[in-house]
Parts: sequence; structure tokens; C-alpha cells
Amino acid sequence: MIRLRAASDADGLDVAALLGAVFSEYPGCLFVASEMPELATLSTTFRAATGAFWVAHREVLGVPVLVGCVGYARHGDAVELKKLYVAASERRTGLGGRLVDEVEAAARAHGARSVELWSDTRFETAHRFYERRGYLRTGATRPLHDASGTLEYHFTKALPMEG
Repeated sequence: MIRLRAASDADGLDVAALLGAVFSEYPGCLFVASEMPELATLSTTFRAATGAFWVAHREVLGVPVLVGCVGYARHGDAVELKKLYVAASERRTGLGGRLVDEVEAAARAHGARSVELWSDTRFETAHRFYERRGYLRTGATRPLHDASGTLEYHFTKALPMEG
């Protein structure tokens, strides 16, 4: 069983290990810790951005192993989904959808009208996942000027107004 909980600042090393594993699946995609200083203070950083961050664990031989994560930050009447990563062993199990559901529920609870995200152009499987969930590629791109030479696509999804 996978357990989802709010991240603490102490989860940063495990999140970094997950990101490193995922990045290693893509040629030229390098995990450089200094490019993500927010990992040192995950919970504090996301709370300061009027957001939150969650981690997902599976028990392996009685030890919790981090298998997924996601966060969001508030930007006006939208939230930005950030750092959705799922371990290769847990893909296609529904965990990614569960993590996105957390962000979308939090966005609705805070009155956000949409969720947006940026995704590395190399993450084609993730793009198909987002599109199946109703996210639209806007056509905007941005370079990160990082060690991996990352170029990202922008996606957005309007949230239905409740009530």
C-alpha cells in the first residue's frame, strides 16, 4: 500500500534521490542538486509560496521508500503544479493520477481557476499523461539554462467552478 503525506523539510534527500533516478532515464538529463536548492527545505519553501508538497511511500521490508512526489505554488488565481515524479516501479499504477488529484483538490479549495505546469520536452510519456487528464499544451516554451540544457513546454488546465 502506498501512503501519501505532507512533506517535511527532512524529505529533501529522498526526493533528490527520486529525481536523480528519474532524470537518469533520459539522455542528457542531469540531476544537479545546486540547481534545486528548494529540496533542502521542501515544506518551508512550498508553504512560503502559498502551496504544499506531498510525498508517497511504499513499505519495502518494513522500511518506507519514497516512490512519488508532487507540489504546487499559488500564482494569483492559478496554481502551478511542480515536481510530479513517480518511481519507474510505480508508473501505471494510478499513483501519478492520485498525486495530481491532490494538487487539483488543493487548487479548488483555494479558489484557483486553473492549474498550470512546465515539463521538460524530453518527458514525452508525462506529456501524454497530462493531456489524458485534460491539460493543454499552450505552445509556450522556456529554457532553464541548466546543466541539462532543459527546454520546457507549458501546460494548463481550467478548473470547473464549484457551487
